Formats: sequence, C-alpha cells, structure tokens
Amino acid sequence: MPLEISDPSDPRLRDYVGLTDVALRRVLEPEGGLYLAESEKVIRRALAAGHEPRSLLMSPRWLEDLADVIEMVEAKGAPVYVGDPVVVAGITGFNLHRGALASMHRPELPSVAEVCADARRVLVLEDLVDHTNVGAVFRSAAALGVDAVLVTPRCADPLYRRSVRVSMGTVFQVPWTRLERWPADVATLQALGMTVAALALADDAVSLDDLAGDPPERLALVVGTEGDGLSRRTLAQADVTVTIPMEGGVDSLNAAAASAVAAWALRVRGG
Repeated sequence: MPLEISDPSDPRLRDYVGLTDVALRRVLEPEGGLYLAESEKVIRRALAAGHEPRSLLMSPRWLEDLADVIEMVEAKGAPVYVGDPVVVAGITGFNLHRGALASMHRPELPSVAEVCADARRVLVLEDLVDHTNVGAVFRSAAALGVDAVLVTPRCADPLYRRSVRVSMGTVFQVPWTRLERWPADVATLQALGMTVAALALADDAVSLDDLAGDPPERLALVVGTEGDGLSRRTLAQADVTVTIPMEGGVDSLNAAAASAVAAWALRVRGG
C-alpha cells in the first residue's frame, strides 16, 4: 500500500533531497550506496536488470499506470511514497514530469577482468565530465554492439540521474566498471589481449576507415574528455591512434558522437 506524504522534510525521503545540487549528489550517492532512476522506462529497466529498490517516489496521477511497478517494489520490501506534485518538488528541487523516481541500491562494480572476459569491443571513457555525454555513450554502446564500457577514475558517474536518463536505462544492460589506475591500466587491457586504440587527432594517426578495413580481433577504443581530448600519457601508451575522416572544415566531433561513429565502423560483423 503506497504511503502518502505531505511534509518535504520527512526524513524517510532523504534519498531524494536536493537532486538539482550536482556537487552534493556526486558525493552523497556513491558514498550512500545508492543511485536515482527517473522515469517509468528507466525504473522498469533497473528492476529488470535485477537492481534492488530502496524506495519509490511518485505523484498520484501515476498510480494506475505504474501499478505493476509499485507491486514489484513493494514485493522487494521497499516503501512507495505518493505525494502532491508541489510536495514532491519541494523535496527534489524540480517538477517531476516523468512519472516517478526510484532510489536504488548501487550494485557492486565487477573487476576489469570480469567485464572484459569475453569482450571484443570495449569503449574507454577518459575523464568525461558531462553526464549527458556519458549517458549518450552508453545508449550508443548498447545500440551498436559494444560489449563493455570502462570509465576512468575522474570520469562522470554513469549512475548519476542525468546519465541514466539520457542512456534510457541502457547503463543497466551494458557491462561496465571503473578503472582504478589510468593510464596505467592501458597495460592491463593489453595484457587481456586487447589492442588499445586512442581516438584523437595526431600526425601519426591512422584513418578510422583503414582500421575498420582490417580491425583487431579484440579492441579497446579510448575516447577523451570534452575539449582537451586524450592525455599525452594515454596517447603514448596506446597501440595505435585513430582519427575519424572529416569534411566541411570540421576537425572533431563531440565525444558521444565520435564514440558512436567509431563504434559503428568497428562493430563486429557476422556475430
């Protein structure tokens, strides 16, 4: 049975407080072992992936549409809170237009070896700071057959609410983990039998067309942070530097767009 709420300061709702404060949530969520799933589709995908709910927060108008989700959450022993939209906005800091918010237990991340065990195509995100870009990369990775995504220590959190939302919940289906030592972990990927390709502009870079014409059996493609791109240390340790051929006087693409183009070109054909 959903529980009605009327007080934005209700301590039971602390998981949802101040969701627009990005700096606060970056610290609070990982340290608290939680993440927020926003919208019906994302919540359903999180539950389908086996993630465990802490609670569900919603407005009354969604009770009927999300009746089965409520049943699933309550079956897990987690409470469902229902409140007037004004009350909900007072808690979260914004108007909830996407049906519901779920506070989920953050799953323990697997090791790099586990994530890459059978992977033939891996994306490595070096220090991306924009959560929208991170989410967009995961959506493209899921659509284009990337087997795993690795994020560097300073990369934005793939389980931050905006990342999850932009990914349309695909962050729950693409295996991923966080690297602990970067760029030293370039050697870790090489030891796992992967060719490490750095996506960057460089005088000695090979064309993406050429690499796609004779692709490595197992490939880790490294995409750099917005603006500055890949670090010199990463470029020095990679096996090959690859660049996307450009026209129209454009020399580079957004990190999410570049990773999608490269993932499509280097996709494993024929299964």
